[in-house]
Amino acid sequence: MATLTEAPPPLTPTAPEKKPPRKRGRLVPYWLLLPGILWLLVFFALPMIYQASTSVQTGSLEAGYKVTWHFATYWDALSEYYPQFLRSVLYAGSATILCLILGYPLAYLIAFRAGRWRNLIMILVIAPFFTSFLIRTLAWKTILADGGPVVGALNTLHVLDVTSWLGMTQGDRVLATPLAVVCGLTYNFLPFMVLPLYTSLERIDPRLHEAAGDLYAKPVTTFRKVTFPLSMPGVVSGTLLTFIPAAGDYVNADLLGSTDTRMVGNVIQTQFLRILDYPTAAALSFILMAAILVMVTVYIRRSGTEDLV
Repeated sequence: MATLTEAPPPLTPTAPEKKPPRKRGRLVPYWLLLPGILWLLVFFALPMIYQASTSVQTGSLEAGYKVTWHFATYWDALSEYYPQFLRSVLYAGSATILCLILGYPLAYLIAFRAGRWRNLIMILVIAPFFTSFLIRTLAWKTILADGGPVVGALNTLHVLDVTSWLGMTQGDRVLATPLAVVCGLTYNFLPFMVLPLYTSLERIDPRLHEAAGDLYAKPVTTFRKVTFPLSMPGVVSGTLLTFIPAAGDYVNADLLGSTDTRMVGNVIQTQFLRILDYPTAAALSFILMAAILVMVTVYIRRSGTEDLV
C-alpha cells in the first residue's frame, strides 16, 4: 500500500543582497559642481573680498593704499552721493514699470494668440541682443534728436507739456533729460521682462480660462483671478532681471542724459577710472549692492511667490 508523503515547500527566490554604493559614485555630484564653484570663487568671491578690503583703505595712488579699517568712507560716500542713489532707484523703477506695462501684453499675445507667428515674434523680441548694447543706446540719440519726427509728434500731441510739468523733459527737448534716460533703459531691458513673462504664461493651462468662462466670469475677471496670479513668478523674475541691471547702469545716463541725470553707476565709473579714488568707488559699489539686496528680499517676500523664495 502506497503511503502519501508531504510535498516539499516551494522554493522562494531570495533577493540579492544590496551592495553599498561606491564612495566614488557618491562623489560624482560634487565633482560636477566643482567647475561652477571654482568659477564663482575666482570671478565672484575673490573680487568681492578684494573690493571689501579696498573700501576700508586709506592713502593715495602715489603713496599707495593701506587697509586701515576706515569705515567712515561708507558714510562719506552715501552722504555726498545720495542724490545719485535716489535717481538710480527712480529711473530703474520707472523703466521696470514701463517694461511691465509694455511687456505683459506682448508676452500674453505670444503665449495665447500668436499661433504660427509665435516663433517669428520671439525672434523679434530677442533680435536686439544681436546688436551691441552701445550701438542700441546711440541709436536713441538719433530717435530722440531735436527736430526729429518723434519729438515733433510729441510736441503736436502736447505730451512734452505734461512731461515738462513732471520734470521729465525741458521745454521742447527730450535728449539730455530724465525721459531720454528712462526710454533708453526701457528699450534695452525690455527683453529681460518679456521672456520670463512668456515662460510663465505659457505654463498656464488654457482649460482654466475655459473653466472660468463656464462659471460666467468676464474676461477682466478671468485675467484678475486666474491669469495674473498664475503668472506672478514671471512678473517677479522679469522685474528683478530688469530693475537690478538698470539700477547699476551708466551707459544710458552717460549717452542720453546730462550732468543732472547722473546715476550712481556714473559716479562709480568716474571714481574708478578718472578720479582714481578706489576706496570711495568700492564703498559706493557695496552700498548699491546692499540696497538692491534689501529691496529684492522685501519685494520677493511681499509678492508671495513661493517658487522664488
